[in-house]
Formats: sequence, C-alpha cells, structure tokens
Amino acid sequence: MNERSTGRTAPGRALRVVAIVVVTAVVCLITGSYSAIERQAVEGGIDNATEAAFYVLPNPIVAGAPGQLVRSERVLGAPNGAEAWRVLYHSTDVLGHDILVSGVVLAPTGPAPANGRTIVSWGHPTTGAAQQCAPSLNVEPPSLSGLIDPFGVEGLGQLLAAGYVVAATDYPGMGAAGPDSYLIGTTEGNSVLDAARAARQIPQTAANDKLLLWGHSQGGHAALFAAQDARSYAPELNLLGVAVAAPATQLGSLLKADIGDVSGVSIGSYAFTAYANVYGPSTPGATLSSILTPAGVAATPSMYDLCLLSQNKQLHAIATPLIGNYLAADPTTTAPWASLLAANTPGETGLTVPLYVAQGDIDTLVRPQDTVEFAQHECTLGTQVTYVSVAKTGHGLVAFRALDTVLPWFAHLDTGAPLPAALTAAPSPC
Repeated sequence: MNERSTGRTAPGRALRVVAIVVVTAVVCLITGSYSAIERQAVEGGIDNATEAAFYVLPNPIVAGAPGQLVRSERVLGAPNGAEAWRVLYHSTDVLGHDILVSGVVLAPTGPAPANGRTIVSWGHPTTGAAQQCAPSLNVEPPSLSGLIDPFGVEGLGQLLAAGYVVAATDYPGMGAAGPDSYLIGTTEGNSVLDAARAARQIPQTAANDKLLLWGHSQGGHAALFAAQDARSYAPELNLLGVAVAAPATQLGSLLKADIGDVSGVSIGSYAFTAYANVYGPSTPGATLSSILTPAGVAATPSMYDLCLLSQNKQLHAIATPLIGNYLAADPTTTAPWASLLAANTPGETGLTVPLYVAQGDIDTLVRPQDTVEFAQHECTLGTQVTYVSVAKTGHGLVAFRALDTVLPWFAHLDTGAPLPAALTAAPSPC
C-alpha cells in the first residue's frame, strides 16, 4: 500500500487537549450553562485524546470492495441534532491498488424520510498532505479550532439541517496510512465516492443511493474527478450534481503562477512530493531533482510533513527563503511533469450531471480567469454549467459565501425545488 509510518497524537498535544477539556468543563460547572459549543469542546477534546487506536490499520489487511467498511465508531462532538461516525473504508488509488481510507460520516437524528436521505460527499480544501493533517483527526468546535464548522466541512450545519447525510473523506494517506494523494485526481475522486458508499453501510444514516458532490479548492479538484468517474466507478450511486468552489483545475498553470509566493511554494511541496512518490517508481524522470532546485529538494520533505493551518508558521519559515528559488524548470513544459499534471487536470470528458462553480473575484491563489476558462471548457464538452462570481471574496471564504446559492441548487436537484432568483439570473459561462 506504499504506507507511510503513522504519526499519532503526540503526548504534548494530548496534554493540551486534556487541559482544554478540563478548563471548559470547569467553566460550564461554574456558570451552570452548557451550550452546544461547550458540549462540542468537551466531547471533541475527548475524541482527540482517545482517537489514535482507530487509525491503526488491520494486519493483515483483507481485500475488500471499494467503499466497504472496515470499521466505524461513534464520534462525540457532533453538532446538535446530528450524530457522527469515524470510518475506515476500502478505496482504489490511481494505480489500481486496494487501499484503506479514513473519514467521517454525519447524519441528522430523528426519523428519516420514507425514501431515505440523500448523501453529500465533501472534498476538503488543503489542510496538508501528511497523516496528522487529516480533518477527522481535528474534531474540535469553531471556538477552539478556528474552523467555522466542526469536522472541517464548509456548510456542515446547513447541510444537516436540510436533511442530508454528509460523508467527508480524509483522502488517502491522511489519517489512516496509505499512498500519497495530493492533487492526484483519480485517487482523491475515488475516496470521495467510496466515502458515500461507506455512509450507506451505517444503518442509522438511512442514506439512499442519491448523491451530491461538494468541494472547495483541492476538494473541488477531488469532486470533479469523482463526478467524471462516478458512472464507471460507482454506477450504483445516483449522482445528481457536483458543486465546486475555487477548484484546482489547470494544475500546470496553477503551480507555475503561485510558485512566486509562500503559499505556492507550500502547495508545490505537497504536490511535487506526492507525484514523485506515486509516479516516480514507474515513470522515468519523475523525481524532485528533475523539477526543483537543490535547495528546494533539500527543504521539501520538511515542508511536506507540516500541516497548512496548524503548523503554518513553521511551514512559512521554510518556504519563504525558497521564493524565486524553488523551481528548477517549468512544470508545464518539462517531461514527465507536464504530462503528469495534464493527466490529473479535470475536464478530459464532459459531465453527465449539472455542474455548479463558484469563484471569488479577488482570489489570488486560484485565479478567477482560470476558473472561468475551466467552466467554458466544460460548456464545450456539453456539461450544464452554473457559474457564480462571489464579489469581494478571496480563496478562503468563497465556499462559505457560496452556500446561499449552493444549498438551493442542491435542493433543486434533489427535490425539484425552484431555483432562487440569484441563480436564474446568473450569466452563463457558455
């Protein structure tokens, strides 16, 4: 499985989590109150302190069908009116290997509709690429983690309130040990589809076969590959549509354009390492030394092991001196990097389901023009595209600010609900 060694909760982190739990519990006792946020703080802290054993892979690993559950366990700290499970399930990587992937499944409590609940499978934006950067390892409420929604799912509360089951993969190699997957489209996309399959195996979710895909940034890339491959890879799922916010699409130009700042160097360290690890053994020239400077080659392993958010300061300390001195060659013209990036760029085939694309108009990471060109390309392939430009919005907030139109767009596909005026009046990119 090309597994990396596991990096479970460090003693220092465990002590910090316990301290947070104790402090929060004391505050609740003193004040006599116990809000949803405080409950999630206590329960999420317990989860973080006790989660390590779940991610240890079985030995031996018994082969299983894509999406087959290996194990699941209830997760504390779910939003009010919902329950959650940590899951470990089978998937398939780009090389055709049977792999194990971790993630989280959430569902509303209370009686389900007679026809069951539709699944929304979520692709998360970049949190890192190493095992410890998996969203399911950081089950903390907003007041502690800085995330607007727990579990790192943008729009989680609204999705659950609307009655959806939410499946959220970590991606392969994150959480549970496995092959690298950063911006490797088939591997990511399969894990998104297989998370939905896994959700259907938990009886309490009452999940049916209807599926919506939702992803932001790296997660948009994953959701687009899932949509491209759903009919052949997971034909039993009834895919209704895919919504993406600032998706990573034109990978070559994305890496080339962003490499001039610290974010680009950081993201490049994740992508080039993943590609070298996955494709290097079978693709001549797919080595870090063929695309990076000697300084870049030396620093990249240290960057790859750091998480984008929780270890941002350390990551930037390594990346900043490499600005202007990271790439040794142009990845869009250098073999085999150009062909590898092209193979992992979505849009090779048109989608058979509607596509919603949101893009912040002041995004400096994923350029608006690249996203417009992707949407227009999808139009030429026959995809039904809805494009929304989110005003005065950069990369980080675009998914949250798009929810006002994403949610009714989902409802329209799921139940036939009318579209809001903002969408019916949206200019077509086609």
